[in-house]
Amino acid sequence: MMNYEDFNAFCGAFPATSHVVQWGNSDVWKVGGKVFAVGGWGSEGKPAFTFKVSALDFDFLSHCAGYRPAPYFANRGMKWIQQTDTAGHLDDDLRYYLAESYKIVASGLSKKQQIELGILAPANR
Repeated sequence: MMNYEDFNAFCGAFPATSHVVQWGNSDVWKVGGKVFAVGGWGSEGKPAFTFKVSALDFDFLSHCAGYRPAPYFANRGMKWIQQTDTAGHLDDDLRYYLAESYKIVASGLSKKQQIELGILAPANR
């Protein structure tokens, strides 16, 4: 079962990330100043992990056990999901969705910013 320490180690391994503790003592991970993952907001002392997803994954995960539209994000029309059950095989799923969230957010940065952060190699001239 993934815990916040594992979550932070996983998110911190992506290039050009930053970590802050905010929003009710949650671990918030950003790339280029944009949030891609949040560890926190769990109920009953259980870990919960929030991440950005594609529209298709949002529709799919919104109806899967162990997931829900993310509080604060989804009710503002954003495609964010919270994994509320981290048992067993869901750890692999979580790693996949965290990586996808990073890619979605990083690809939304300007090309110049992606190059400055070392996410995108400069074009050969």
